[in-house]
Amino acid sequence: MPKNKDLKRLVRSRMQKTGESYTTARRHLTKNDQLPSLPVGKYAEVAGMSDAAVQKATGHTWTEWVKRLDAAHAHAMDHRDIARHLRETYDQVSPWWAQSVTVGYERIKGLREAGQRRGGNFDVNKSKTVPLALHDLYRAFSDVRLRRQWMGEVDLTVRKNNVDKSVRWKWEDGTPVEVYFWEKGPEKAQAQLQHRELPTKKAAEATRSEWTERFEALARWAKERG
Repeated sequence: MPKNKDLKRLVRSRMQKTGESYTTARRHLTKNDQLPSLPVGKYAEVAGMSDAAVQKATGHTWTEWVKRLDAAHAHAMDHRDIARHLRETYDQVSPWWAQSVTVGYERIKGLREAGQRRGGNFDVNKSKTVPLALHDLYRAFSDVRLRRQWMGEVDLTVRKNNVDKSVRWKWEDGTPVEVYFWEKGPEKAQAQLQHRELPTKKAAEATRSEWTERFEALARWAKERG
């Protein structure tokens, strides 16, 4: 099993409750039946995404994903390793959906609250489909002049652009932002955004509201260009 901070945190929590040694507590926790369990009917609610949505995008329901990830002992992996396992094992799972399935699985297994990373910080995920060709949507984010037309002046640092696929930024408060782009049909594309490492739930809620407004502005801007 991989060593990681998340597992150590769970082990220490169990040690405090049971008085067990580190080795004993770890052995119990890496047995899947020792992790919190939910009725299957609650999976989608706790994951924060419907079965229909996750199945349409990834080919599997939450019940199927939990079975597959449990079989891979994902409950004992950290977030990055689960997402990497999904990307490398399932070709149909995009990077954005690998993150979403990982987060949903961690919530179902009781490893994080809704919106919270297992390290304690919070993430915000948003997506928007707009009437733009894939390359035009990419340029709406990557071209400073175009971005200002719908987002306004924002103090961000570009970390990496992958043409027609993704942009990665360092936001004005130092938090990372990643946006992935997908073609959804003729003159239609989708932006899938993840704003990570927000310090509190309140900050995450405010950031979610801000991105909702920005994406609505993007949709209006795209419609006007068409």
